[in-house]
Amino acid sequence: MERYQFEYFLAVVDHGGINAAATALNLAQPTISQAIRLTERELGVQLFHRIGRGMVLSSAGYALIGPARRVMRDLIVAGSALSDDIGRARGRLDLAVASTMSAGTLADIVAAVRREVPGVVFRISELRDEASAPVLIREGHCEIAICHLPVAVGTELVEVEFGEQEWWLTFPPGMGVPGEDSLPLAEVPDVPFVVVPKGTPRAREIESEVRRAGRELRVSAVLEHREARLSYVLAGLGAAFLDRPLAEVAQRRGATVRSIEPPVSSPVGLVYDTDRLSAAGRVFVETVRGRQFS
Repeated sequence: MERYQFEYFLAVVDHGGINAAATALNLAQPTISQAIRLTERELGVQLFHRIGRGMVLSSAGYALIGPARRVMRDLIVAGSALSDDIGRARGRLDLAVASTMSAGTLADIVAAVRREVPGVVFRISELRDEASAPVLIREGHCEIAICHLPVAVGTELVEVEFGEQEWWLTFPPGMGVPGEDSLPLAEVPDVPFVVVPKGTPRAREIESEVRRAGRELRVSAVLEHREARLSYVLAGLGAAFLDRPLAEVAQRRGATVRSIEPPVSSPVGLVYDTDRLSAAGRVFVETVRGRQFS
């Protein structure tokens, strides 16, 4: 199989159909269709079930997704092994980043790496479920994940901590909160709270600290998408524990924000597979090592 066959197959998978894949790749629809049929003939299996005008992955199609992503990742790594005329890495570096880290800290890191390897293009996608980082790396969706740690316990992946992210209490605009200093958890007002599902590590950590302080949160909403909490707080639905960068955004938009006493924080850092790290990826990791980003 040729590279374009893997690329077109994954485009159809990721975009949900041939038309959308053709648009994303800036190609004609027949080009994609012909490539998919050629791939099916070469493999001797049907990758998609044609249902009306739609396409649904077959069991063989599902089985090909992981290997196809790994092939594309290996090709990207091979391409990034090339250097410019003065020996600097080139190519593309794919990062999957937790939503609360997509600005600030990450921007500083990318800027520092970019100065070292100006020929590298960064592709940064959102890491919605931090627990999925090891799977995304193994399947070739990204080369490096940036998220709260730990997530790779029991795997062959490496974690590099580069800082901590502190949690702050954020209250809706106009909600009276006494004082201006750090707020002890034992003195958190009895107000409704917007929370995330209890099963997540961060939620368990905060819940444990609140209970240790002898308090229970009165929940007004449970949100699957952590990034949605800001909107609900600003709308007045309740208070929330937010990552400091998100809490600072809320403060600029009128929310009342207080740090917590004692502080509640969790380490953040990189997750990657040493054996599949490109030249650009190695520069990225080395730039982070030994530096503390806040």
